[in-house]
Amino acid sequence: MRILLVNMPWGSTDVPSLALGILKRAVKERIPGAEVEVVYANIDYVDWVQEHVDLGVEDYDFFAQQSFTEGNGDWVFSSALYDDPSWRRRQFDERMSGGKTDQQMALCHRLHELAPAFVGELAGRIADSAPDVVGFTSTFQQNVAALSAARQVKRLRPEIVTIFGGASCDGAQGAALHRLFPFVDFVLRGEGEVAFPRFVDTLAGGGDFGAIPGLVWRDGTGASVANAMSARPLAPGEIVAPDFDDYFQRYASSAARMWGDPRLVLESSRGCWWGEKHHCTFCGLNGSFMEFRSKSPQRFLDELIGLAERHQVLDVFMVDNILDMNYLTSVLPALTAADYDFRMFYEVKANLRRSQVQALADAGVVRVQAGIESLSSRVLSIMEKGVTGCQNVRMMRDSESAGIWVEWNYLFGFPGETADDYTSVVEQFPALHHLPPPGMVGRLAIERFSPYFDRPELGFAELRPHSQYSLIYDLPEHELFDLGYLFEAPPRGIDAAVADRLAAAAAEWESAYPDSRLTLCDLGDHLALVSRRPAFDWTTLRVDDPVEMAAMRLLDRPHRPAALAGKLGVTEGDVAELLRRWRELGLIFADGGQVVLTAVSPANQKLRRVNRHAGDQAAPALAGEPR
Repeated sequence: MRILLVNMPWGSTDVPSLALGILKRAVKERIPGAEVEVVYANIDYVDWVQEHVDLGVEDYDFFAQQSFTEGNGDWVFSSALYDDPSWRRRQFDERMSGGKTDQQMALCHRLHELAPAFVGELAGRIADSAPDVVGFTSTFQQNVAALSAARQVKRLRPEIVTIFGGASCDGAQGAALHRLFPFVDFVLRGEGEVAFPRFVDTLAGGGDFGAIPGLVWRDGTGASVANAMSARPLAPGEIVAPDFDDYFQRYASSAARMWGDPRLVLESSRGCWWGEKHHCTFCGLNGSFMEFRSKSPQRFLDELIGLAERHQVLDVFMVDNILDMNYLTSVLPALTAADYDFRMFYEVKANLRRSQVQALADAGVVRVQAGIESLSSRVLSIMEKGVTGCQNVRMMRDSESAGIWVEWNYLFGFPGETADDYTSVVEQFPALHHLPPPGMVGRLAIERFSPYFDRPELGFAELRPHSQYSLIYDLPEHELFDLGYLFEAPPRGIDAAVADRLAAAAAEWESAYPDSRLTLCDLGDHLALVSRRPAFDWTTLRVDDPVEMAAMRLLDRPHRPAALAGKLGVTEGDVAELLRRWRELGLIFADGGQVVLTAVSPANQKLRRVNRHAGDQAAPALAGEPR
């Protein structure tokens, strides 16, 4: 049996598809003689479109990541889905023109016009190769491109079997996609390592599709039948290592290679151990399976090093939703001791201690998403984040000291938040200008599978499908509700005026960051601080008073003032005066009754800021990620 697995735009071009690499390996291991090829149509698109448009990496990134909550990438391919190069262009212009540059609007229009031609050419190549099965992975902005290609393939060769899978096919979404688009023969919901080879076997042998968990299929009457999804997530030993050979072969001959070096994409775990205890109210990323499962340290190390050696690539993007804390004393020390120079991205929880952050850096972790989302302890408690504002600042400070870049977004719009939750925090932003600024400030979007979606009593009882979907699909609202991942509701939390002040302060932070500095060097008999931040006119400070030195050392970790006074053996009044003076100097961050020192260790931070994001096409940062 010949199987093509297709990775459509707007999948990132600088990493292979982990999902399709896993499925390729799973089929080859379980079905001897099966021929499986991964088609990187996203890279094909980059090469094809260069003949018509000067598309750069920033342009591709705009559709793949930056405008995810606007749906621009899906809208581009809606013209191919509905055979109309001007599909809902007027509605698109009315909704989008105020928030985009003329150049961005012109690019959207041109790519929208070109999409049918690319899809037609791709579908022709797929049909000519005469596969038995064509599988499409769909995550985020790949859905409409994949639907368009599947539709054209079925037009050309109706006997070819089409099947969809991926994050956009989880739960009700997958059932809706199958029900609404008759050219999609099957949808597989959930993890595919076991189910997809079983589907291939059943297809070849005429077995019972009704026995495959998560499969959506059509019965003899043509009715869509959605099998119940598996109640048991895969055990770590059942998670298959990926086969990336097709990607690296294709990338080597593509114009996309000029955008940046390729990276490996891997997983060491699935699920979220924090979400099992306290599901963050806005997060829907784990879909149907929250249960945390982690590969054994040795198995993960073998996979990582094996793929790095095979493909001669040391840049690694880890897709785990959260780092297994046991890896801090197993995998990370092993990587530190190994004779490799990995550059890794990981998602972590923000309550790590300084020594743990340093362990990440020593092992080769250079970027993290720490799920910061806010610096207000009260808002963080509404989110069920399990951290405080001071812990988040400490995470940024210690990461800056260790040379790790922290990616984070500042979210607002939570039921129960007030302007007071932002006023004091925003006033302290100038003291943090030497730490990584938020990459985005935005009102949260409601995600499917999140508590805000599943539990209307939390504050969002009036949900409707995100407005982007009405620009893309020719479907009634109740069908869009089943198909969509993002939802809208009447605004909650702070008003526009407070949100504007937050965004303006964050923009000022971003502008000041490259040239700002606040460092502390502990020389034993005194502490030496250096500051270069626009809001503070001092540059050097020597602290040699024993009590003040002890206080600064204690504030390496967040403390309540009363606890600090007790440890120093002084009155709370003395501590209050000291903290007042230090706040005027921009040395501390205070929130939720806690205080933490903000100065980083001097270690050439400015050199580390050069080209920190060059060529990076990481996964989209959603207004609802715990990353």
